[in-house]
Amino acid sequence: MGEVRRDPTKAEIKGAMCVRWIFAITLPLALALTSARASEPKVAVFDFEMVDTSLEGAANGPRADEAARLVKLSDELRQRLARSGRFDAVDIAPVAAQARASNLQTCGGCDTGFAHELGAKYSVTGWIQKVSNLILNLNVVIRDADTGKMLWARSVDMRGNTDESWSRALDYLVRNYLLASGQGAF
Repeated sequence: MGEVRRDPTKAEIKGAMCVRWIFAITLPLALALTSARASEPKVAVFDFEMVDTSLEGAANGPRADEAARLVKLSDELRQRLARSGRFDAVDIAPVAAQARASNLQTCGGCDTGFAHELGAKYSVTGWIQKVSNLILNLNVVIRDADTGKMLWARSVDMRGNTDESWSRALDYLVRNYLLASGQGAF
């Protein structure tokens, strides 16, 4: 016995047309966005590090609030740069443990090796130097992952060791230097 075929209802036809229309609109948009992301240079933004030369640091060791600020600062820099639309930030998770164990500021450019391993064109490293609870500075360096050559470096001083002072320092550096028109790194 054969199957009995029936004609689709008006509701089924309408539903199928809606699905086709949605694909007709969203598929080209998704492909365009994917293509745009593929053309942006890939950047590996590594976690910020702490260089504590203060008497407090020598006496008491690392502070939990500063460690939390380092994480927040790293995440905020990745988000700000990604939102700029000028590049594609790669996930550093595959090399994050190695990078943390390497002290990126003193390893002789090992950050570029990690960035290259991740398929990134650029390596972005940063650190906070703490002289005291009143005097700190935020530093960012960008290197070419293929050559290891330093392309850009800036430092911003801040006064006070608070969430707000760290956030403002990063905002100033990103807005006035890193992504500034005509003088930015990218």
